[in-house]
Amino acid sequence: MLRTVVSRSSRTVVQSSQRRGMAGGPYPANLGVKKNKFVEEWNGRREITEKSFRASGKTIPSILFLGIVFPYTLYAVTRSELEKTGGRRYKDMC
Repeated sequence: MLRTVVSRSSRTVVQSSQRRGMAGGPYPANLGVKKNKFVEEWNGRREITEKSFRASGKTIPSILFLGIVFPYTLYAVTRSELEKTGGRRYKDMC
């Protein structure tokens, strides 16, 4: 008898589908949400960044600085600080 009660209750749990609102949240689908045109434009530009990017004489120095010079400078400063203080991680590197 107990087995039939448990199987019936588990069957109803498995068979019932979840009802979801907008984006799975607690808001109903007919809430009347308005799109923000500025946010939509920003998302559109983010999706096509690689198509709209142009390498020119003005952008190449900043790319080199942010891609090579700045990371290496940060690495060099951190390494010299570890050398001076004799940090545990520096000893692990050597």
